[in-house]
Amino acid sequence: MDALKIYYDEEGKTLTVWFDDPSKEFLAEETGEEFSLIKDKDGRVIGFERLNYSLEKPDALFCY
Repeated sequence: MDALKIYYDEEGKTLTVWFDDPSKEFLAEETGEEFSLIKDKDGRVIGFERLNYSLEKPDALFCY
């Protein structure tokens, strides 16, 4: 398994978290209001995306 990847788009207000290689994305399935599961071609969840997500301190997502 690849390392966890977290992408925050401050302008678009989206948070995307990948548990596996993002290039394996095949389908994004909406599961609720402003939330989608990202799946590979075999139907395994490899990430999720949260819409309309905002952080007071976006730099807090990054570890140095």
